[in-house]
Amino acid sequence: MIFIPLPFVVALLLLILFATVLRRDEEVALNLPFLALILVSALQSVLSGLRWGYGVQGVGLAAPVIAAVVPPLAYAGVFTLVKTSRRSLAARIGLHAVPAILILLLATFWRDAIDVALVLVFVGYAVAILLLMRPGADALRLAPFEGAVPAYRAIIFAAAALCLSAAIDIFVFLDFISAHSERALALISVGNLAALVILGIAAAAASRSRVPPETAEGAPRSDTSEDKETIAMVDALMEAKKLYRDANLNLDRLARKAGIPARQISTAINRAMDKNVSQYVNDYRIGEACHLLSATEKSVTEVMFEVGFQTKSNFNREFRRVTGMTPVAWRQRRG
Repeated sequence: MIFIPLPFVVALLLLILFATVLRRDEEVALNLPFLALILVSALQSVLSGLRWGYGVQGVGLAAPVIAAVVPPLAYAGVFTLVKTSRRSLAARIGLHAVPAILILLLATFWRDAIDVALVLVFVGYAVAILLLMRPGADALRLAPFEGAVPAYRAIIFAAAALCLSAAIDIFVFLDFISAHSERALALISVGNLAALVILGIAAAAASRSRVPPETAEGAPRSDTSEDKETIAMVDALMEAKKLYRDANLNLDRLARKAGIPARQISTAINRAMDKNVSQYVNDYRIGEACHLLSATEKSVTEVMFEVGFQTKSNFNREFRRVTGMTPVAWRQRRG
């Protein structure tokens, strides 16, 4: 009977996930680092299957080098959704190649230090990603508002997966030192595969972004009256142009339409309204959805698309957040 190791199955699932992301019919640019992350995760899973399933020890040198590529790709994918300038990321490509080069050198001259180095790389990039996400969903300035919250959660899961992989490496390292290495194989097989699956799914969930032209930003203002003035200007624009109907609307595009720095809009809404910009825009969408559900015979799905949502899960979640009930229950009560 042909033995197919579990890592090969995981690699196949990741490749299917990659193909699914590529086939999405959306008018938005691909997030190349996240797509590369899915492919690298699949390759890492294949190497794991060769080494632990078929005993191919020749992949032992390549596996840690490939592993060192994963955290920089995850960080680059998040950075693409957060920053308006690609040049700042391009300028750091050499810096982000350092972990893989370091692991390659250690594999050649000091193999015993590889585990410690990988732990530091994974934890360091996880912390860097969490620092980028400090403003919450508003940090994803280039992600459409409709998917900002799911993308934010996916990125947090990706950072958690990096920490999980680091924790597994620590445990395996201690297990080998204590001469009880019989547990290491099972832990490597299950734990690392779980981390790869989480990374792949998280990358797919946040794998789309639109990168607009660069916009200049000033320092955020702190005066409450200025916050109200900023919100009033954005309110007027939202009501006159109905920008919230644009499913791909993001913070940078809203800032360009309003002629106000994105950071200023985010700060004003966070401080004066105690909500993020995604919730602010979705409040407008839900407000019009309530009107359409009450005043027209359009289906819930038609209303969902008309007001700017693209998925029922997001529409139902935001509708319940604003009204406390589902769209169907709202229509029945109003009817």
